[in-house]
Amino acid sequence: MLSVEEYQKEFLSFLQDYTIVKEPKGLYDPIQYIMKLGGKRLRPVLTLMSADIFEGNYKEGLNAALAVEVFHNFTLVHDDIMDDAPLRRGKKTVHEKWDINTGILSGDAMLIMAYQLFESYPPEVYKSLNQTFSKTALEVCEGQQYDVDFETRNDVTIPEYLKMIEYKTSVLVAAAMKMGAIISGASEEDQENIYEFGRNLGLAFQLQDDYLDAFGDPKIFGKQVGGDIIENKKTYLYLKALEFGSNNETKQLINLFNSETTKKDEKINVVKELFESIGAANATKEAVKDYTNKAFTVLDTLSISEERKQLLKDFGNSLMSRTV
Repeated sequence: MLSVEEYQKEFLSFLQDYTIVKEPKGLYDPIQYIMKLGGKRLRPVLTLMSADIFEGNYKEGLNAALAVEVFHNFTLVHDDIMDDAPLRRGKKTVHEKWDINTGILSGDAMLIMAYQLFESYPPEVYKSLNQTFSKTALEVCEGQQYDVDFETRNDVTIPEYLKMIEYKTSVLVAAAMKMGAIISGASEEDQENIYEFGRNLGLAFQLQDDYLDAFGDPKIFGKQVGGDIIENKKTYLYLKALEFGSNNETKQLINLFNSETTKKDEKINVVKELFESIGAANATKEAVKDYTNKAFTVLDTLSISEERKQLLKDFGNSLMSRTV
């Protein structure tokens, strides 16, 4: 078994060799651009780690890991178009650097390229990977649609929100781990259990993101703190505040989220104070712990050594305590 940093290094070396220098440049240059922008590379690392956990050769997981990363970046290109986002990881988004049509077409090509990366695997492995990937890709689209729908709704429930982040974020983490298990020849039971571990870990990861967006250190977090508040997103923090708040507090919160005249900094500060005083901030931190512990409970069902279970636990704890 390698360390997380070593898996990252192996994947980045493999990604470096995956150069897309071909014609027409108007299609492939944007793909090169988004793939080289960086990011945590969390999902491909999980594919490699999962292949290793089940005593396979993690190097055999590199194509599947890259497929996961290409697909993830495809969703970012299209999400940025839908959100009219100017920046991604501190750099111009694809549609800003080129144009919207380029973003749509290059994104489409990335989805196809992700599927092509499975073609190196034996037929039965290819079939399992393809089925897992197709199911996940469709769920990610469903999650994105839920997210869009929630923008114009004031009656979003916490179960609805959890389903949205499960589909939009968590299922790809889960699938990344399951694909590693498939490649290593793990039993179907272990494949499903590692999927469940990844699903709960993905939920904890997204809830931690919600918390950090409001309460992270801007110098460490890497993006503007309070972005979700400015965009009036109904995050777990917001929904918990509505659940716990008094009539006056919830009325104030709803008014702030519907106001177009309140100054950004003032809005962020007042909303954050409400999140803390009402108890929503603490409830979100508790939810992160809860889903992380649910993931750890799944470890007891896996047919792997205690040492390897501990490696997965250490990884989960590192995500739970992250500041970026």
